[in-house]
Amino acid sequence: MTVSRREFLQGLAAAGVIGPVLASGRIHAAADEIVRHASIGASGQAWDDIESFATHPAFRLVAVADVDTSRVEKVKAAFPDARIYQDWRELLRAERTNLDSINVSIPDHMHASAAMAAMRMGLHVYCQKPLAGTVREVRKLTEYARAHRVLTQMGIQLSSMSAQRIPEAVVGTGVIGKIREVHAFYASTWGDEGLIAEGADPVPTSLDWSGWLGVAPERPFKQGVYHPEEWRKRVGFGAGTLGDMGCHLFGPPYRALGLTAPQSVTSHGPAPTRDNWGIRSRVHYVFPGTPMTAGPTLDFWWYDGGEKPPDSVLSLVGDRMPGTGSVWLGTEGTLVLPHDWKRPAWFLLPSEKFPSVPVPEPPPRDHYHEFLDAVRTRQTSPLSAGFHYSGPLTEAVLLGTVAMHFPGETLAWTAGTMTFNDHKASDALLSRAPRTGWEQEGL
Repeated sequence: MTVSRREFLQGLAAAGVIGPVLASGRIHAAADEIVRHASIGASGQAWDDIESFATHPAFRLVAVADVDTSRVEKVKAAFPDARIYQDWRELLRAERTNLDSINVSIPDHMHASAAMAAMRMGLHVYCQKPLAGTVREVRKLTEYARAHRVLTQMGIQLSSMSAQRIPEAVVGTGVIGKIREVHAFYASTWGDEGLIAEGADPVPTSLDWSGWLGVAPERPFKQGVYHPEEWRKRVGFGAGTLGDMGCHLFGPPYRALGLTAPQSVTSHGPAPTRDNWGIRSRVHYVFPGTPMTAGPTLDFWWYDGGEKPPDSVLSLVGDRMPGTGSVWLGTEGTLVLPHDWKRPAWFLLPSEKFPSVPVPEPPPRDHYHEFLDAVRTRQTSPLSAGFHYSGPLTEAVLLGTVAMHFPGETLAWTAGTMTFNDHKASDALLSRAPRTGWEQEGL
């Protein structure tokens, strides 16, 4: 069957995506309203976030905190009036009456502490992905934001770009039928084999190593192992490749299909070591079915570090298979969605059935501007990646990282009680005890 333009546009209208979903653009407010903002983090992803916020005319950077004072030079040069702190807790105490919002763009293990402290001060929070380091922390942030009506946004900026929003709309029309299974994959890896060598290196004079560790247990500084770029590989600091990229790649199918918490998750190894995440992974989620899925459950697979979908999927897509992206298998066709944020590179298969797919271009939506505009107007409706959505999404992703510790074991999940059924060892990885002095009320 070939889908005509008329049939496709009728499907878009029936799915409700031509109007409300695709037309949810920026909120406009008076130009003289200023958003007083602070950044927890000054370089790397934090600097990218600051630059993106700064494209909004209402943005004013009041202060920045970074545990490494050698990494604040870009901020000083671009924002000479911004006050610089080394301890984000000191920043919040000193600047709380001067701020409307913050972004949390530091290593994953400290997201929850900084975000919760800011929300408890009444500040609106933009937090990088994954939302927190443990499932329990994610749940606590989500519950607090909902109960106190804090404006929130998680840093999955790709989800606001048309290259990802159009495919969500396409699936919503039903043009490829009900979805039978999803395969998501990332070509690179954040992991290491073995253990971290013993010993210690001198701590750079610019670095507050205790402040960098934060809630994590005390350990010696080692050059090139944790700070500044390698922490994603380390158990207890980052969450490996799945934790880093899963929130991006899970997002489109999670939203488009209306997914909730998975029923079970199984990792097919290898397990992380005491110190390091594995260099490859293959994880199988089973989600409850929705009106958009073909059955009572949906199989959702994750691959990274060179692991690939099965031959049946690879042969279906052929040489058009992207290195990173997702494949959505429907009862009437297949969507292939490369992880591309600059151009609409998605396509439908079989090609002869879908020779052309006319889709209206969604109105522009800037992930960062959406947050600032909501703060300016004191918006009451949730943002596109508010914690109401990004919290459950992150929980699903992090459940896979828990399962990695138990290769080959199917862990049945009960979201309401936040427990794995009859598997106490996995339950122990859903939370952590913070280092003495770093306890945080609300977490």
